[in-house]
Amino acid sequence: MSSVRITPSTKRLLIVIASSVVALLLVAFAVFQWKRQQLLNYALKEVKAKVERKYPVIITLGPAQFVGFKTVEIAGLSLVPKAAPTDTLLTAKRLQASLSVRSLFAGRPVFSGLEIITARLTARKTATSDNFGFLIKKQKTSTVPRDTTKGTNYGLLLNTALETAFDNVPGEASFRDFYVSYLSPRHTALLRLPELKIQDGDISGRLTATIDSVANELGISGHIEPGDYALTARVFGVGSSVQLPYVPRRFGALVSFDTVLVRLDSKDFDDDDTGGHLTVRGSLAARGFSLYHPKLASNEIEVKAGALNFIATLGRGTASLDKGSEMVVNKLRLYPEISVRMKPSRAVRIKVESAETAANDFFSSLPTGIFDATQGIRGSGTLTYRMHGDVDLARVDSLHFDSSLQGKNFAVSSFGEENLNQLNTDFAYTAYNDKGDSLRTFHVGPSNPDFTPYNDVSPYLRAAITTAEDPRFFAHHGFMEKAFVKSAIQNIKEHRFARGGSTISMQLVKNVFLSRQKTVGRKAEEALIVWLIENTHLVSKQRMFEVYLNIIEWGPSKYRWPSGKRGIYGVKEAALFYYGKRPDELTLSESLYLASIIPKPKFARYSFDAYGGLRRSTRYFFRLIADIMAARNLITGADRENLPYSLNLNGPARQYMAFAARPDTTRSVSPADSSQFEPLNLIDLLNTGAAPDAGVNSNAPDVEAGKAPKQP
Repeated sequence: MSSVRITPSTKRLLIVIASSVVALLLVAFAVFQWKRQQLLNYALKEVKAKVERKYPVIITLGPAQFVGFKTVEIAGLSLVPKAAPTDTLLTAKRLQASLSVRSLFAGRPVFSGLEIITARLTARKTATSDNFGFLIKKQKTSTVPRDTTKGTNYGLLLNTALETAFDNVPGEASFRDFYVSYLSPRHTALLRLPELKIQDGDISGRLTATIDSVANELGISGHIEPGDYALTARVFGVGSSVQLPYVPRRFGALVSFDTVLVRLDSKDFDDDDTGGHLTVRGSLAARGFSLYHPKLASNEIEVKAGALNFIATLGRGTASLDKGSEMVVNKLRLYPEISVRMKPSRAVRIKVESAETAANDFFSSLPTGIFDATQGIRGSGTLTYRMHGDVDLARVDSLHFDSSLQGKNFAVSSFGEENLNQLNTDFAYTAYNDKGDSLRTFHVGPSNPDFTPYNDVSPYLRAAITTAEDPRFFAHHGFMEKAFVKSAIQNIKEHRFARGGSTISMQLVKNVFLSRQKTVGRKAEEALIVWLIENTHLVSKQRMFEVYLNIIEWGPSKYRWPSGKRGIYGVKEAALFYYGKRPDELTLSESLYLASIIPKPKFARYSFDAYGGLRRSTRYFFRLIADIMAARNLITGADRENLPYSLNLNGPARQYMAFAARPDTTRSVSPADSSQFEPLNLIDLLNTGAAPDAGVNSNAPDVEAGKAPKQP
């Protein structure tokens, strides 16, 4: 076998050729590096110019270099607004990104995988300016005249905010050690992101947020599609539940949750001569949701799992939750439609209907903190709830409202926290004052020697109380919508719970099963219990009225009986305290007086003038109620004609009366006492010829002409 012999001269030639190739490669690589760096500097210069053309800012970039074949590192960045205030908005210690070399040499650089390390975003707002407003894209000026009397265009504002946010979301990004701070005259916020990643649209990270002194540690995960304006984000508490900021300061409420899932499916903005309107579709879902506000309920309102699938429309001065939206509360499905108009006057329209729901699912789905007394109720059949309401706050008297709960083959098989059937038994009753302090406990039934059966009460008193407190008690099913609406109108006008609109059924339920706190939640629970009692015929009307007569307060809580008991509770004690009589011996005038003081028994002592006669306001009440009783044939014409306007107080009550020339405030009672002489509002419904309404009982409903109940 022959071999190739390489001569020394050949070796020298090969070495020269190899060295030349390596040198050429080194030169080419150096030229490539130089050209790549030159193109990078040019590309960054173009990016800087593009941003500064788009926004009134000055961007300063630190030295940039390749730290790998495709990885670019920029040693620092700052962004400062051109217009005052020129506070630095954004700084970053280091930025890294992947750069397609091919796109760089093609003159169209494509950056991806942005990584920002140790960055600070500092937003400041004063009463007259801010250093971040330029980020909101300015819309093109429309040549179409727009009606500015219709208020702010919420759709335009939200559409601008969504487009600004989504258009600036990078496809891939990583933020490490990122601080965001916001300072204004009214609010402060500090967000710290140890790490937040966006990769192929997937979002993950953690952050600590302190907003208006409310601190939360959060976890975030989800997915974003900027081009479709679509987002799914899951926000959850790390180590504890999340408390919403701003809400405590603005509304005096506490709102918290364990996990919230936010989904935005789409947005559609339609421009029109009003400035355009925005329709958004998506959902909100929460687990471990909790809400507390003293006007809503005395305890936290809690929902284990809830969701809202929404179709919402926002426009100029308007916002609505549209048909097709669905709310889920545990196992209960509701279909809400809500519209709000801000100008020319505020107006609200609400419609809510539930799906037909199995009774056990219905009761188990009710939020705790509101419906505690009904927790654990079991039943058969189904329940369906409906509610409609609308009001223009410029014309509050136009308020319309109706609410109904309908059962299908519904029956209660067992009770929960409260045994509603106790009304049919001899039970212990505890009286409380308005502060929630217990005053006295006594039995309601034959075991109590002071208990007075229904038939042992004067017919005059029974008729006077039903006429004043609840004229249709023996005919309705627990509610009088007209009374509720009139009460709501007064409450809206006075911005407080000035009037209750309660039927006797509702007063009874409140006193026996619930607290005396004036909250929306207590009213809702009260309504549900009344519905259960009245619509399942659990307790007869006569028994309900009998219990009512034996538990209501009728005088000063400080009075101590010889036996040691305190206060005036029940009809027997009232008859003895005021007149030294039995309940079946009461006359018409004595009965009218007792009926007049039910709304405010503590004001009974101011019913007389300096000469011992009834004051003008009490005489007005006597005439009003007596006229109605006569019109309903509850008393005879002779009873009405011979009605005396004087009383003989033969019981211990006489020593408590203020027989002095105290001004009669029938026509001008203070807001705190507006219900003192207000048992009902019947003048506009019954043409009795009495004086115009001087004010009505905060617990009494209205009566409809021609629909009086039968005589008890």
